[in-house]
Amino acid sequence: MRPIRGIFPLVLVSACIVSQVANAGDAMDERVKALTQDLRCPVCQNLSVADSPSSMAGQMRTFVREELSKGKSEEEVKSYLEQKYGEWILLDPPKRGLNWGLWIGGPAILGFGLLAVLVWLKRHRRPIEIVSREVSPEVSERVRKALKVLD
Repeated sequence: MRPIRGIFPLVLVSACIVSQVANAGDAMDERVKALTQDLRCPVCQNLSVADSPSSMAGQMRTFVREELSKGKSEEEVKSYLEQKYGEWILLDPPKRGLNWGLWIGGPAILGFGLLAVLVWLKRHRRPIEIVSREVSPEVSERVRKALKVLD
């Protein structure tokens, strides 16, 4: 068998390597984006680390990328950041312990408030009072005639 000579094999191997590196970079970008979407920016506080323009968020994105490149899992990186910053760093805190009060407290307070308003409305509803007034005989006669015409 004759060996393949020339530049074609070199170009083919180079293209394969470049495509593999690009695919690996895309996969890493997706992992970093997914993880940083779940983390709160310490500076902005109402944005995720992925969406924040602050330099602190940029440093955190770089840290996450480095840790994932070292082979750590998303959970390990998230756990480290949670230990460093507390549960506050998580945009969606776990539903355990005192956090249950936060998850259940808001809807419970709203429900009790609506119930209190309904009870108050029921107790303070005024009945319609029918006021009887004497009608003059002329008006009474005109009403009788009008009713006879309708029959």
